[in-house]
Amino acid sequence: MGIAATEQIDPSEPTVYAEDLAVGDIVDLGSYKMTAEDLHAFAMQWDPQRFHTDEEFAQQGHFGGIIASGIHSLAIFQRLAVLGAYRHWWVVAGRAMENIQFHAPVRPGMELHGQLEITDIQFKREDRALVTLHGSLGCDGQVLFEVTNAAWIWGRARK
Repeated sequence: MGIAATEQIDPSEPTVYAEDLAVGDIVDLGSYKMTAEDLHAFAMQWDPQRFHTDEEFAQQGHFGGIIASGIHSLAIFQRLAVLGAYRHWWVVAGRAMENIQFHAPVRPGMELHGQLEITDIQFKREDRALVTLHGSLGCDGQVLFEVTNAAWIWGRARK
């Protein structure tokens, strides 16, 4: 089941500090069902290229049908990451998004599954760490999208 765009974030205080995270930790972010309506609405507003918005045109194109915008894939991943991890962590701010790769198109009807893996934690200051993460979206065992994120996470010394 996908996450409704109107789903509210729990306003409770985060509970996970940088010290609670470990390299190698994998976080299951849940899933999101891509509908034709969502794909079209996003593309019309943010990336109105014809292979995202015009089914007839897209049928004749390289992918043989309409596909989601890569920016839409990134937005879905970010929402899953916030709901599945970041809302529980004491996040200071994002630092970087790098090495974004689109391996295969996202199509209407796909159930997208998100995952984060912590690949590095460096305490740059006593009160915070720079946490590097490998994120992905997949469907039926195939990785469709990958990104490397880095974020500053508060440590317990902040208190």
